[in-house]
Amino acid sequence: MQDVLTRALEPSQLEVIDESGLHAGHAGANGTGFGTHFRVRISSPKFEGKSRVARHRLVYDSLQSFIDSGAHAIAIEIL
Repeated sequence: MQDVLTRALEPSQLEVIDESGLHAGHAGANGTGFGTHFRVRISSPKFEGKSRVARHRLVYDSLQSFIDSGAHAIAIEIL
């Protein structure tokens, strides 16, 4: 995720945290404790002048391949 976001959004700050282990037994968890629930903390010049919704959409659009392959939840914090 970090590499994809770096290429797509050229962030000035980026932290990707896999929180899957905290969601064991939760809908969407795959039982491995890895790869289903993430937190993304990001700041990017590409967000400038865009609404909160548009900023989140840029992140989600960049991560669509992860969503398609089983990422259940991505919490986004715009810094």
